[in-house]
Amino acid sequence: MPRLFTGLEIPAEIGQSLSNLRGGLPGARWIDPENYHVTLRFIGDIDGASANEIASMLFRVDRKPFEVKVQGLTSFGGRKPRAVVATIVPSKPLMELQAELERMMQRIGLDPEGRKFIPHVTLARLHDASDRDVADYLSLRGYFPSKAFMAERFVLFSSRASTGGGPYVVEDAYELCE
Repeated sequence: MPRLFTGLEIPAEIGQSLSNLRGGLPGARWIDPENYHVTLRFIGDIDGASANEIASMLFRVDRKPFEVKVQGLTSFGGRKPRAVVATIVPSKPLMELQAELERMMQRIGLDPEGRKFIPHVTLARLHDASDRDVADYLSLRGYFPSKAFMAERFVLFSSRASTGGGPYVVEDAYELCE
């Protein structure tokens, strides 16, 4: 049973730039740059027939390419930090694409996503990292020049059930057309 999600790929040059921020944080398990992405909608463990239905339905998305801006680092989890992430500016086209994918998944019977969509790229998953160490890391590395790229497609990713961080496989790609 595949575990599926939709997302945006991160171009290699931006991935390389983000990977240069790795290190210097006790308790961090760093994600490999080839697995960096922006999750648009986590779908979950799906049977083959449902996976095929989802894959074919996603071709109906009719959106234009748009700019995606990576801007700064933060952490998720508050006093018990669980991830270091690169922040993605929540532009109108990005938020509208995500909302459309959310509606499509609900139409086929999936439960609504329980969390508010906060666009980001996970750089590290944290295990027993102190909030002080995370704050120190972010104060040293959290500010870097903004990076931007054009999202010209979104993809359907699959992953194995694991402790997170990939490897992710592109199952299908959906072009964003002018």
